[in-house]
Amino acid sequence: MSTITVSSVLARCAVLLQDPTNIRWPQVELLDWLNDGQREIALYKPNAFVKNQSKQLSAGTKQSLPADGVSLVDVVRNMGANGTTPGSAVRAVAREILDSQTPDWHSATQVAAVKHFVFSVLDPKNFYVYPPSNGVGHVEIIYVAAPTDAALGTTITLDDIFVTALVNYILYRAYSKDAEFAANAAAAQAYYQAFQGNLAGKAGAEAASNPNAALMPFNPNLPGGNK
Repeated sequence: MSTITVSSVLARCAVLLQDPTNIRWPQVELLDWLNDGQREIALYKPNAFVKNQSKQLSAGTKQSLPADGVSLVDVVRNMGANGTTPGSAVRAVAREILDSQTPDWHSATQVAAVKHFVFSVLDPKNFYVYPPSNGVGHVEIIYVAAPTDAALGTTITLDDIFVTALVNYILYRAYSKDAEFAANAAAAQAYYQAFQGNLAGKAGAEAASNPNAALMPFNPNLPGGNK
């Protein structure tokens, strides 16, 4: 959860740009670049902005993410008709398995609690459930969401840990504005490299501290899983 304000991030950038009164780089420009930076961070680091919530299933097999969804991460468990009652686990399964073993699975008897979900990276905003849902049950889903734009007087949308990356991204965009000057072009490139380095460093730290590392891959129903 973020606690650092947008104004404080923009103030840091203004100091580094030696433009404390925002004459060369108006605050509204810096704010636009901050929001662009949040989206770029989410592009490179999908887990930078994820949501975990209960979702009512639509009748049938095909399901869609909420309006702010970018890509599904996981379907964890059934959550009952009220969306708050934990139920049985939901496991991922490869579509090829269902297609070959139960070709008519899309028209099977509809149920309240589903057992499996199917996902394709080629269609990241949709997924399928089996058996088909009757439209009453809920499931707990984890999904990548598009960061909402931050505004002056609010906190940043991403976690505080991304502030340094945001500052580097804003400075990259600021110096790109005057890229016809060789020194500014070089500064822009340096700040973008620093931005990328921030994200790469976080990715490495996450991989090193992943508590599931010893268990992966673990699902035999997915390509690459242990048989």
